Amino acid sequence: MATQPFAPPGASAAAHRTLARLLEPADVVLGGSRPWDIVVHDPRMPARVLAQGSLGAGEAYMDGWWDCERLDDMLARLLRSGLDRRLRTADAIRMSLLALLRNPQGLRRAFIVGRSHYDVGDDLFERMLDPRMIYSCAWWEGASDLASAQEAKLDLVCRKLGLERGMRVLDIGCGWGGAARFAAERYGVTVTGITVSQNQAATAAARCRDLPIEIRLEDYRRLTGRYDRIWSLGMFEHVGVRNYRRYLRKVRELLAPDGLFLLHTIGSNRSVRRTDPWIEKYIFPNSMLPSMAQVARAAERLWVIEDWHGFGPHYDRTLLAWLHNFDAHWPELAARYGERFRRMWRYWLLGSAAAFRARRNQLWQFVLSPHGVPGGYRAVR
Repeated sequence: MATQPFAPPGASAAAHRTLARLLEPADVVLGGSRPWDIVVHDPRMPARVLAQGSLGAGEAYMDGWWDCERLDDMLARLLRSGLDRRLRTADAIRMSLLALLRNPQGLRRAFIVGRSHYDVGDDLFERMLDPRMIYSCAWWEGASDLASAQEAKLDLVCRKLGLERGMRVLDIGCGWGGAARFAAERYGVTVTGITVSQNQAATAAARCRDLPIEIRLEDYRRLTGRYDRIWSLGMFEHVGVRNYRRYLRKVRELLAPDGLFLLHTIGSNRSVRRTDPWIEKYIFPNSMLPSMAQVARAAERLWVIEDWHGFGPHYDRTLLAWLHNFDAHWPELAARYGERFRRMWRYWLLGSAAAFRARRNQLWQFVLSPHGVPGGYRAVR
C-alpha cells in the first residue's frame, strides 16, 4: 500500500483528506506515483467530487483538474470498491425520484439521443469504429482485430436467428446500416432498418442503396407490418424501464408467429430507474441499463426466452479498440471537436471499459420466440 502524500494547505485540505480516505479501499492515492493513482492539477478537485459525485468527477476531468495515466484501471478499482455508491449526491437522488414521476423515454423525447449523440458527426464515428461502422459490442472469440470481431458478431446474430434467403428482417436501431447490409449480402434477406438519428438514416440509406434494404427515420412505436425475424443491437439501452413492456409487446406484434427476435443489450447487475448523471448529461440522455429482473418481468406472458448469452468482457476489449482508433485519428478531428471533447470522449470510453472490467456492466444477447420453438431452440455460439 502506497503512503498518502501530504494534503494541500488551505480550505481544500479537508476535502482532500476526506476524498483520500474514501479512495483507500480501492488502493488509489491522490498524488501517488503508480499508473492508477490520481494526479491533481487543481486543488478544488476533491471538493467538487465530494459535492457532485460522478458528475463532478467527470466534469473536473474534462476541465483538466486531474489526470490518471491508467484511467480505466483506476475507475475499475473504484467501481469494485463501491465508491460511486458512497458518493451518491442529492442531484442523483432527485433524478431517481423524477424517474418515478415521468417517462424520460416517451415518444416526444425519442429523438433527443439521436441529435445529441449519434448526430455529433459521422467523421468521428467513421474514424473510431470498424469499416462497417458497427456501434455495439464485438464478438472476439477467434478474432484478432476489430473488423473481424464485428463481422463475427453479425454472423453470430444471423446464425442465432436462422436467417434464410427471402426472409423479411426488421433492424430496430439500425445505426449506419452495417448489420442490415451484412445480412442482405451474406444471407439474402430483405431488411427494414429504423433509427432516431438523422445522420445515421442518411448514411445508412446511402450505404445500402444497392441492396433490398429500406431505412427509415422512425421510432419503434410507430411501426406496422410483419417480419420473419427481428433484431435490436444496442438500442434497448434507450427504451427505459417504463417502456420495456410496451417495447416487447410491439416487437411481438411485428413478428411472425413462428419468428425469432434477438435482443442485444448492455445490462446492469441492479435494477435502477436512471443512468449515471455524467452519462445522462454528456453522452446518452434519457438512457438506462436494464437488469435481468426488469427484462424478465417485461417478457413475462409475452415471450419464451429461448437463449440468454452473456459476454460482457468482450465489451471491454471493444471499447479499448474504439479508443485506439479515436486516439490514432485525433489529429484529423482536433480542429473541429477541441480538447475538452477529447477528454470527455476518452473519459467515457475508458470509464465504460472499466465498468465491464469490474463486471458492473454486462452484455446480453437474448433469443425470444412468441410461443416457443417446437422441439426446443438449439443455442448457437
